[in-house]
Amino acid sequence: MSTFDSLGLSEKILKSIAQLGFITPTPIQEKVIPVLLQQKHDLVALAQTGTGKTAAFGLPLIDLCDDKNKTTQALILAPTRELCMQITKDLVSFCENVKPYNIVSVYGGASIMDQIRQIKRGAQIIVATPGRLIDLMERKAINISAIKYFVLDEADEMLNMGFQEAIDNILTYAPAEKSVWLFSATMPREVRSIANNYMHNAIEISVGGFQKGNENITHQYMLVNERDRYEALKRVLDYNVDIFCLVFCRTKIDTQEVADKLMKDGYNANALHGDLSQNQRDAVMKSFRDKTLQALVATDVAARGIDVQNISHVINVNLPDEMENYLHRSGRTARAGRTGISLALVTKRELYKIRQIEKINKVEFERVDIPTGTEVCKKLFINLVRRLREVHINEEEIKVLLPEVYKELLDLDKEEIIKRFTSLEFNHLLDYYRDKDDLNVHERDNQREKYGREERGGRYDRKERSNGESRYKMGDRMFINLGKKDGLDIPRFLSLIHDRSGVRGERLGKIDLKGVYSFFDAESDVANVIIKSLHGTDYKGRFIRIEKTSGDEHAGYPKNEERKSAYKGKKEFDKKKSFGDKKDFKKKKKY
Repeated sequence: MSTFDSLGLSEKILKSIAQLGFITPTPIQEKVIPVLLQQKHDLVALAQTGTGKTAAFGLPLIDLCDDKNKTTQALILAPTRELCMQITKDLVSFCENVKPYNIVSVYGGASIMDQIRQIKRGAQIIVATPGRLIDLMERKAINISAIKYFVLDEADEMLNMGFQEAIDNILTYAPAEKSVWLFSATMPREVRSIANNYMHNAIEISVGGFQKGNENITHQYMLVNERDRYEALKRVLDYNVDIFCLVFCRTKIDTQEVADKLMKDGYNANALHGDLSQNQRDAVMKSFRDKTLQALVATDVAARGIDVQNISHVINVNLPDEMENYLHRSGRTARAGRTGISLALVTKRELYKIRQIEKINKVEFERVDIPTGTEVCKKLFINLVRRLREVHINEEEIKVLLPEVYKELLDLDKEEIIKRFTSLEFNHLLDYYRDKDDLNVHERDNQREKYGREERGGRYDRKERSNGESRYKMGDRMFINLGKKDGLDIPRFLSLIHDRSGVRGERLGKIDLKGVYSFFDAESDVANVIIKSLHGTDYKGRFIRIEKTSGDEHAGYPKNEERKSAYKGKKEFDKKKSFGDKKDFKKKKKY
């Protein structure tokens, strides 16, 4: 096994990184550091986020620069403020008690005058975002005409953000004789053009093959309906008790909306996006690093540079538009050899994106189910039991309280105490998840969407055969006074029938969902079972009426009086919701 001692770093650097807890170099560090210490080569390094790239160029840079020389000797360019600040923080920790460097980070959103004052004290190493760097160079506050080392970190993301022209502009101020070190997770054509235009005989080092995912990350996806994305996210947060996660949305507006909803629903969450001021971003990131936030909801750009340890999950509420960016997102977990989960919430129409990501990024996804309400409550309860077993008991402090506790609970046996304690802890959750639908999109519907078909009611809406009979016409035609206005679609309808009667979807035939009523075919031997299980029961406050039909109804149309009855029932129910409980409704009706 390789060690840092064998890479050629100075004794002071080795002592410093030992104090930081570095034991063995990562593959990118092991390959890159000896090359950079030779001072003679341009370098293109391809490695994924979270593999230790900052130390790979930062440690040699500290060894090579001269702390006695106050001129700017190294310039590191980063795409975002967060990454700029993270690199600076890491470099400062590397050189602590080694060399007294003045390492200055310059980025937009912070006081430009404070940054100018820091630079005037002599900045041997500058870490910058392109926009603020150009601004300071035009003000003559930064002079890079004597730099020896130019580092482009996250080069692919910088170009994705439209910084090609800015990079070209910056390099016109730099000397011809310099070492250029380019670090990137992927190697698109634009990054290759930078290597060709500004680098000479560059050595290319690739760790594990570029565009390959971190093997410590488990990639999963959940199949959801579009309207259920947020509810599915909440169930993931509830089910994973100790979750510490990054949640990605596509736009700044979506990011803020999801974060606001989570905070309103009692989760420790906040948003990170480009519309926040620097003070707001700093405050949010401090809370996240301190783990006072359970979930940080972010955009792709804002999350660049987030290097927070022990992130357990990366959750994609929306997949990125650029498939390559998926690895940048997922790379926020499983850092420094740890394991993590990258989870995507996708609709059936987005399944092709999962296949693209698998192909482009050489990863394999596993489909997992969205937890049901019952599963969530059970998981939380088991966690409570575990905490009870592990809790530390301070006998001295509680002994004065115990006599009163025993007195209050004297008439309750052990089982009754457990029941009451459980109810006290979980009544709010049980109330919330009672009658909550199964959010999973069923596999049979998945098969249709795999080939790009629209959702048209699953397999039940196929065309009739040439002899005029429906392929799936079967047994008895059934009427039920529930429909689309009750929030039912095909998967939810199937779940309702199965949950209440135990009859599986393959025993049913054609399903016609209307507004406040529906028709469906069922095999004769299960029709009565369905009627017995559902008729007279309640669904979201509505009395269920279900019966066999005949004649005209078989064509999908109820009799006029049945349609009127269904609509009247729906109208009455809506009034009850508006006026409150049944008693209040009756009072209101009198007036």
